[in-house]
This record gives sequence, C-alpha cells and structure tokens, in this order.
Amino acid sequence: MKKCISFGLLLVLVMSLVMFASCAKRPPEPEDYPPDEQPMDIRTGERAEIEAELERQRRIAEQELEGFRDLTPEEEAARVEKEMDRMAFLESTVYFAFDNSSLTTEAREILLRQARWLKKNGDVTVIVEGHCDNRGTEEYNLALGSRRAQSVKDFLVNAGVEPSRIVTISYGEERPAVQGDNEKAWSKNRRAEFRLR
Repeated sequence: MKKCISFGLLLVLVMSLVMFASCAKRPPEPEDYPPDEQPMDIRTGERAEIEAELERQRRIAEQELEGFRDLTPEEEAARVEKEMDRMAFLESTVYFAFDNSSLTTEAREILLRQARWLKKNGDVTVIVEGHCDNRGTEEYNLALGSRRAQSVKDFLVNAGVEPSRIVTISYGEERPAVQGDNEKAWSKNRRAEFRLR
C-alpha cells in the first residue's frame, strides 16, 4: 500500500509540474507597451531563455511520466523498493564513543545491512565519511575521523565487499550534524556516514 501511495504522490508531483509549466502566466509582449514604457524585466533574449528553460523542464517531466507509464505494476513496485533500499543505505549512520574508533554492537549490525546492500548492488562505489565532535585539535580530529572511516571500511571488506569499491575520507569536526557544546550534540557528531560516488 505504501508503494502505491509513493507512486501516486510522485505521479501527482510530476503532473503538477507539467501543469504549472504549461499554465504559467505569460508576460505581455514587448510590442504591447508604448516604446517609452517598455518594462525593464522583459527583454527579448531573456524571455526567450526563460521560455526555452520552461519548455525543457516540461519535456523532462513528460519523459519521466512516460517512463512510469511503461512500467508494469510489478516493475514499479521493484523500482520503488530499490529506491527505498538505496535511501535506507544512505540514511544509515554509525556512531562512535568519545575519542574512539571501535565499532559498537549496534554499529556492526548496521554495517552488516550496509554490506548486504553493497554486495547486492555491485556497480556502486561508496564513500565513507568519518566525523568527530568539536573537542580536540583540528589535526587530532581529522586523524580520528580517518580512523573511524577506516574501521567501517575494514568491517565492510571483511563482510565481503571489494576494497576498491570503498573510499574513505575524514572531515574531522568540520561538518557537525548537530550544533552545540553538550553531550547530546557531541554524540550525534561522532559518526561515519555514507555517500555514493
């Protein structure tokens, strides 16, 4: 049922975009104004660019909608499930204890799911980002973030993912998930996150 609702919402969104693009109010033609009252924002070249961009967006929306029409219900369900699996992979986060790069039991469970998804999607390369809270020097936190990302990579490789498909990077304390100088914020910033390349 959720899949049907997701497809329905996507269909409504695409149709709204098509209708919005086709029903946009057109500005008056420059020749409709007396020569000394030409509006500053209507220039022939700019208007042509805007109209061309609207037409391009309309064609893209129609092509996407046509692609959905060609799918059988089973194919659409499989496509939605695959996209939901991909989003779940990207939204997973591994958290670490203070000043530590060891994996917790919870982190290992998350990484087993990540490894299964990566093995099922063999054409994907993943970037593992290591992050820290804002305590410690910048250099120390970059090194700690690197160790955290490497711990995740090592676990995934041991679970059967090819090492060449995993890239690690450390952001140290540069990209906090939560602002604040308290344990609640710090615990959310000591993490490893995933991006696809």
